[in-house]
Amino acid sequence: MMMCSYSLNKYCNHSVTLTIKVVLIPMALKRNKMDGICKILDGGLASQLVANGYSSIDSDPLWSARLLHTNPAAIQNAHQQFLKAGADILETNTYQVSIEGFKDYLSLSGEKTLQCIQESVTKLVKPLVEECERNTGRSVSIAGSIGPYGACQHDGSEYTGNYLDSMTVQQLMDWHRPRLQALSEAGVDMFAFETIPGAKEGEALVQLLQQEFPQQKAWLSFTCKDGSHTSHGELLVDAVKSGIDCDQITHVGVNCVAPDLVESLLLSLQVYRDKKPFIVYPNSGGFWKSGKGWDADTKLSNIESFVSSCVRNGAKVIGGCCKVTHTEIEAMRIALDKLKLRGDC
Repeated sequence: MMMCSYSLNKYCNHSVTLTIKVVLIPMALKRNKMDGICKILDGGLASQLVANGYSSIDSDPLWSARLLHTNPAAIQNAHQQFLKAGADILETNTYQVSIEGFKDYLSLSGEKTLQCIQESVTKLVKPLVEECERNTGRSVSIAGSIGPYGACQHDGSEYTGNYLDSMTVQQLMDWHRPRLQALSEAGVDMFAFETIPGAKEGEALVQLLQQEFPQQKAWLSFTCKDGSHTSHGELLVDAVKSGIDCDQITHVGVNCVAPDLVESLLLSLQVYRDKKPFIVYPNSGGFWKSGKGWDADTKLSNIESFVSSCVRNGAKVIGGCCKVTHTEIEAMRIALDKLKLRGDC
């Protein structure tokens, strides 16, 4: 065990210094619940909340993260909907949580923010998972959502990665560290490094994982602007290399991309198919435009064909992101179960 202090002054407009206890646990002690064959991930939690009547979060600088503090019961209900739809993996509602954001918009201290992150696991997801496992015997994993730096800027930069041109790998590691620590201490089964717009941030997260969280597993998933490039512009096949080379990364892939890009993106990764399984969870279509929102109001369709294509091209975890609710996740569950019955997965 060691005590470390980190200053976040460089990344926000006020002074925040945290002292964090880092506990190193031998990797062998951490159960890897991602072992096995194809699994269904949940959908877009914020989209599920909007469908449930909480439409105001779409214009909120904290997005769905605000409800961790103001209405945690609404979040737990959304988790429960995905669980009932057949999800094998539930993500925490921590994608857009940041210490500076919760200070600016909720007047919470750094310590209170980290407590909210931990309670997203211990009070909102873990009780549901434990009850499900007791009552049904289903094994359900908890993934701690780690969104990119850009997501917490509330300017759409997770879909451009423009901040990566001015930030160093070390700065990105320092910014992400407290969130990983809080989720790790809360007992997540893995981290979800997701909606990452460029290679540099992926490298920062993988380095942080290896150096300070050797007991943890994670997946690494990028946003992309076309069928072969990340949002920041690197070839996806190059951007995932840091994850391919790390034993702690269980899957690499893409999320919050339009469904019609998925097959091309997976095909671009085939060189790594024998080294690492893929993860795919698209939005329902369209692109996010800063200040305007989504440029298309579409629904994920032809789900059975989509799931079959993903599996055929090496995806072992399939789910949904923005604008994908429990209805689509249930359809993915049915489609995947059909493939399993035929022996195709």
